[in-house]
Parts: sequence; C-alpha cells; structure tokens
Amino acid sequence: MSHVLSAKQPYSTIRNFCIIAHIDHGKSTLSDRLLERTGTIAPREMAEQVLDQMDLEREKGITIKSKAVRMMYDAPDGVRYQLNLIDTPGHVDFSYEVSHALSACEGAILVVDATQGIEAQTLANLYLALDLDLDIVPVINKIDLPSAMPDEVAAEIEELLGASPDEILQVSAKEGVGIDAVLEAIVQRIRPPAPPTGGPLRALIFDSHYDSYKGVVAYVRVVDGAIKAEDAVMLMSTQREVEPLEVGIFTPSLKPIEALGVGEVGYVATGLKDLRDCRVGDTLTSAQHPAEAPLAGYHPPKPMVFAGLYPVDTEEYQNLRDALEKLQLNDASLVFQPESSAALHLGFRCGFLGLLHMEIVQERLEREYGLDLIATAPSVEYEVLRVDGQVVTVDNPADLPSTDEIAEIHEPWMEVGIYTPSEYIGPLMELATSRRGEYQKMEYLDVRRVLISFLLPLSEILVDFHDQLKSRSRGYASMDYAFHGYRPGDLIRMDILVNQEPVDALSVIVHRDKAYEKGSALVRRLKEVIPAQLFAVPIQAAVGSRIIARATVSAQRKDVLSKCYGGDVTRKRKLLERQKEGKRRLKRVGKVEIPQEAFMAVLKTES
Repeated sequence: MSHVLSAKQPYSTIRNFCIIAHIDHGKSTLSDRLLERTGTIAPREMAEQVLDQMDLEREKGITIKSKAVRMMYDAPDGVRYQLNLIDTPGHVDFSYEVSHALSACEGAILVVDATQGIEAQTLANLYLALDLDLDIVPVINKIDLPSAMPDEVAAEIEELLGASPDEILQVSAKEGVGIDAVLEAIVQRIRPPAPPTGGPLRALIFDSHYDSYKGVVAYVRVVDGAIKAEDAVMLMSTQREVEPLEVGIFTPSLKPIEALGVGEVGYVATGLKDLRDCRVGDTLTSAQHPAEAPLAGYHPPKPMVFAGLYPVDTEEYQNLRDALEKLQLNDASLVFQPESSAALHLGFRCGFLGLLHMEIVQERLEREYGLDLIATAPSVEYEVLRVDGQVVTVDNPADLPSTDEIAEIHEPWMEVGIYTPSEYIGPLMELATSRRGEYQKMEYLDVRRVLISFLLPLSEILVDFHDQLKSRSRGYASMDYAFHGYRPGDLIRMDILVNQEPVDALSVIVHRDKAYEKGSALVRRLKEVIPAQLFAVPIQAAVGSRIIARATVSAQRKDVLSKCYGGDVTRKRKLLERQKEGKRRLKRVGKVEIPQEAFMAVLKTES
C-alpha cells in the first residue's frame, strides 16, 4: 500500500508527536506497544526497545538518538490516521536532541512513572514542549507494579498541567494495558499539521545520519509543498543543489516511497559525501522554485565539558578525524578541533554537553569506528581576564596563562534543581555545600517530595556529583541543570609531574582552597594506576614552582645477591652499589608509560 498523500489521506489525518519522559519511566516500552498495536512491526520481528537500535542504548537502558517511525492507525470512527512518532532521549545531556524532535511535532505524550512521580528531566522536557506550544497528553505508566501510586502521581500532574483527572491516562506499557486509549488520545487531542500555504517546498531537517552508500541521509518534516524522488532540491544555508537518491519513510527501517507531502515526516538520501553541506536545522527547498525564507532552525548548543581524545596509535589520527566528522553529522552538539600534547602527541580537543555525552561519544568512536582512544580528564571553559585587559577563553588547563599575566579567572556556574524524597534533604544539602554550592530555595512538590535549588560551579558537578547524589539518596533523587552565568573565582592551575616531567594532559584547574586536598588524592590515585618501573617514580602535584603533594611508585627489586652463597660482605656491597648506579642511570633516561587509567584517575579522586 502506498503511503503517498492523496485525497484519501488528507493532512488533517496526520498526527506528528513525540514521547517525553525521565530516564527509565518506560518511554521505549510504550513505543514498542504502539508499534505492535498498529501492526507496524510483525510479531516475529518484535524485540524489546525496538527503536533503541544501538548496542549502547540497549546496554545502558537509555535512548541516545531520536528515532522516527510512521504508524497507520484505523480508528473506531473508520478513519485511517497516519501517526509519526519521533522518539526522544531522556537524559539532560541530550536535551538538544529533544528540542529537535519537539520542533517537528504538534504534540507530545508526557510519560510519568507511577512509582516515581514527576522527576527532573520530565519537567525540563515538558517545559521545552510547552515553550513550543505542543499539545500534551499526560500518561501514567507502570500501574501494574505493587509500589505504584497512580492517584498521588495523577494529583501531581493535575497541579502541574491544570489537567482534569479524566484527561490523565493510566497504562502499563509492559502488560499492554491502556494502549488503545493512548492511540485514541493521540488522534483526538493532538492537532493535525497546519494547513499548506500553497508556497514552494520547505522541509525542516531535524536529524541526519551518514550512510556509506546513500551519503548523508536527512530526516525531514515537510511544512510546505512536497518532496518527490525525481525532483532536485536545494539546501538553503549553503545553496547546494542535490538530486535525491531516494525519498522515503521510517517503518522503522528505511522504506522508499514516491513522495512526501505536507505534514509528513520521512527521509531524503542526498548522496552528499561532504558532511559539512547538510546541517541539522537547515531547510530543504525546491531547486527550480526555491522558497524566499528558510524555516526557523536551531541555535547551536553551547558545549559545557571539554576533553582531549587521542589515538593510542598516532597513525590512527586521520581515521579519528574522519570518525569525528561522521559522528558530528549524527550528533550536531559535538564540536572538536585539533590539538597536540607532549605526552599524547596528536589528537582533538572535543566539546560535549555533559559527562554522559562524553562517555557515549567515546564509546561510539571505539565501537562503530574501531578506534583505540585515550581520553583526558574533562574540564570546563573558563574566561580569563589578562592584566592587559584582554579576555581569553581557556578549556584546556595546559593553555592557562602564567599567574603574573592573570588578573581574574571566571568559571561557569549552573542552576541545579534536585528532586528528592524529603528524608534525604540533609545528605544532599551537605553534598551541594561541600561542592561550593549556594543554596537558593526549597519547594515541597507534595508531602513526600521536595525540589531544592542551588547554584553550583560546573567544574564541581563534573566529577562524580551525580553518582554521589544517587548513593546518598539510595537512587531516589534526580537532578536537572541549566547554565546560569560566569563568576570570578580564586582558581589556580595544578600540574602533575611524573618522574620530574610535567604531564600536560593531567593538569587541572582547581579552587585554591581545595588544591592540597585534590592534589593529595590525585597523586595517591596515580600511584595505584601507574605501573612499577625498574627505578623509583616520584609523582608530584605542583602549584607554580611549589610542590604540594607527593607519592612514589616503588622500584621493582631484582635480587642481585641470589647468586652469593656466603662469602665476603664486600662482594655483596659491590653488587648492590652497581645495582644502585644502574637504577640512577636508568632513572635519567627511562620513560614512564602512562596508562589510560591515569587520565581518568582525576574523576575518581572524590570517591
């Protein structure tokens, strides 16, 4: 059956929607049930989390990339509806992906776990949806669990959205309970796309991926006109004309069709090999009759976390560059530029939205592109006011100017919202204040749950703040954060010397009051992970020319006296002296190989 728009399938029977939720509230499971109930996927092809196609997504139980899928739904009133679902990630680090998906939709299903209630990311994504004026369908999931509290959660949603109780659906995606009601709510309560203006083709590119046969595959939402496989199209930002190799829809695999009409979601295989020619947020228009103005695109996201990625084998440098370019097409929030390090040679300085984003990018590079990488410890971007009045941005501690050139260092601060059951307020307040946090306010969401607001330096959240948050609240607390602004701080650079040689990739910028504590913890951790040599290896933390902490990796001992059976003590002394001289000489010329664990030791110093 053709899915091409015709008189039988007017735009008024199309519904474009996404599902927004906190991590692990059952978003992917609900997607599975909708695909099953509409017959989009045959039962023999069905698998758990069918839209989470990456191994990483299945292993970690999270959605990393938005996915799109078209479903055909025969409603009880006899009308056949086209439902375009754009699945979205739940973690705060991927909110950029969420904003793309939302801008291609008219409505959103808000999924809330009946055992957890409204969590940090639920609210963050909901506010994004409300800002874009989307129709919201609230759904309470996991009502089959013994610890479910559907009535209490419904009361929370009522207060948040002003929704009436009969508008809040109660479902169990795992058991398939209430799925028909969700489909009916999508059709009745989410508006169809805006009517066509009659103008030339305009389609928003909301995502893309690279295919070695089809080139850049752009995911599009058609706003005006139609895209036909035989018609040339133009990318408005670069004025680049392309002849589509293929136009199609997601079922969820790629399925070619003749054309995409107004309101529809699908893909265009452009055949482009240059990844810079097709950017997320660009507008596709007709090459023969181009539109006058592009659609509103996206503001590029501002990276918050920076780290160096270096190939273990320096010959892999070009392969790493190619892999980063392809990944950047698939993930527009990744930024990178070349850099070199005395310890690690050639690599790239990469910018990420958060620590999880950094971890996912590194794992994708290693798995999908077969690279063996070393990542340096993450840092944030500082604004440095020099004595001469010039302001420079520094995201690599090794690039920080010398102390006598610096008038002031400004660091990024975040507005952090912590959602927690009230019994964990004490431990979490202590955690935030120990990280230089400034308490703002506390609001009771209901009798059990509290929202505590803090201002915190981003560098203090980076290390293991989230792990500590979960361990101190037994997994019940969640957090959301947004950029607040730059503030001056008493910050200094701490260098690490291994065998008297500074390792630039291990340098960190720390608050002066915490320099000794962090330096001591770091040298202790490095002592555990740097392997023993045939000579003693001193590891030192230094601020300027002053050593503030030291640990020594003991030398491996060879028993040179094993061949002496008794005899004169002077003979033994001569052997020991010769060994000592050999170690002294080796220490001058010996090189210490620094393993990957040493660079990540910076992250473990708090534990």
